[in-house]
Amino acid sequence: MKRKRTTTDALKIMDARYGHLPGWKGGVQEERRKLAVGLLIRESREAQRLTQKELARRASTSQSAISRIEDAEYQSLKLETLYRIAEALDLPLAIRLGKRSAQLQPARV
Repeated sequence: MKRKRTTTDALKIMDARYGHLPGWKGGVQEERRKLAVGLLIRESREAQRLTQKELARRASTSQSAISRIEDAEYQSLKLETLYRIAEALDLPLAIRLGKRSAQLQPARV
């Protein structure tokens, strides 16, 4: 029976192929962070049965912007955009630095 590959296996393979390239591990970590944020937004949107278009309208942005965020295809994501998305989903946005955290609650109208 063939063993299932893990993330650790994938990183070992990538290290063997790209380990000679400076900065490749940092690039992988950056992509993993973007993917985690995008997945969190997609799962939250889908849990509320919203389309990307509906979320975009609520967050005052475009459907293509929501798509890029969910697919981790963006160069930078502003805190203000994250907050607007959280507000559109009626969810708090929590930011954590070490043991300290701040929770930004959406405005209630």
